[in-house]
Amino acid sequence: MPSRDFKRSDRISAMLRREVGVLVHAAARDHGLPSASVSDVEATKDLDVATVWVTVLQPERATEAVKALNELAGEFRRELSRTLRIRRVPELRFKYDKSVEQGERIESLLQQEKDQGRL
Repeated sequence: MPSRDFKRSDRISAMLRREVGVLVHAAARDHGLPSASVSDVEATKDLDVATVWVTVLQPERATEAVKALNELAGEFRRELSRTLRIRRVPELRFKYDKSVEQGERIESLLQQEKDQGRL
């Protein structure tokens, strides 16, 4: 019998990433929030909580977007319970993903070093 390469929580996380991404996009449009996208979802092993990492097109408005998404989390969870075929939808907790912003900063520092002839 072949072994499973990934856990159920990983499969649920991938499914939530797709579905929550659609809901976040619609919420940004409908509620006048800054454009946001879901970069990753991490569900706990017991599937009680899912941390949803979001990136925001306007980093200066990231706290506003994350706060609004956390307020809409209950509504998202109800919508997911209607569309997904899982027994219990995890509680959603939204957090800002700084990795894109940090990557751009590192890229600009490397470019500066290259321009100055140090690399």
